[in-house]
Amino acid sequence: MGGKTDVWQGTLALMVLRTLETIGPQHGYGLARRIEQTSGDRIQLNYGTLYPALLKLEQEGYVRSRWGASDNNRKAKFYELTKAGQRYVRKATAEWEETTAILARFLAPAGE
Repeated sequence: MGGKTDVWQGTLALMVLRTLETIGPQHGYGLARRIEQTSGDRIQLNYGTLYPALLKLEQEGYVRSRWGASDNNRKAKFYELTKAGQRYVRKATAEWEETTAILARFLAPAGE
């Protein structure tokens, strides 16, 4: 293996929301870098994927955005988790934990 991996369908939103829950408000570039870092640099986010996902999350009411200045004093849109986003993170996390537990049963060696 060793190369970059694609983001599984349905996981990007959870990674974005969980990252915002962990580190607080962040601009898109910072979010992408943190997700890549958290993945051990196994995931490389394409901005053509990230920004539409952020827009969708905002339209769904899970994040809100505001304009501000980045660390290098450039204009940037910052995203933060809403109360609805916090609820969604809890629900989606529980669903993924259940799904991965089920999948683990299929991947375990026979006889375990």
